[in-house]
Formats: sequence, structure tokens, C-alpha cells
Amino acid sequence: MSVLLSLILSAINIYFYILIVSVFMSWIPSIKESSFGQMISTITDPYLDIFRRFIPPIGMIDISPIVAIFTLSLASQGIIVLFNFFF
Repeated sequence: MSVLLSLILSAINIYFYILIVSVFMSWIPSIKESSFGQMISTITDPYLDIFRRFIPPIGMIDISPIVAIFTLSLASQGIIVLFNFFF
């Protein structure tokens, strides 16, 4: 595995965990409003907004982060397959 592929997969893995933290923070509004919460929201909201445009909330439950995390996982697997195919 090349260094570039390893860096890309590490970045995706870190972003995955940041998304998980963002989901947990949405359950506690006081954390979401802190400076740490605002920083996490700044990082994750542009990616999550893509999915929020197409997936409406079901009642009070926003399922777009689930689809976003699943898509990120598929993307990392696709990068591995493409890397193995071309190299």
C-alpha cells in the first residue's frame, strides 16, 4: 500500500470519527453550541448538507448522517479497489 493511499484512508477515517462525534453532539445542544461544537459543525456541515438536501428528517430524527457515513465508507472501499486496479 502506498503512502498516498495510506494518507487518504487515514484522512477518511479521521473524518468518519469526526462525523460520529457530530452525531453524538447533536443529542446534547449545549455541547453543539460550544466553541468545540461549532468547530466540529464547521467541519462536518458542508458534507452533511449535501445529504440533508435530498433526505428529509423523519419526524425529529435526521437520518442523513447515517447515509453520509455509509457513503464515506463506500468511498474509502472504492478508493482501495481503484488503487489496487490501477497499481
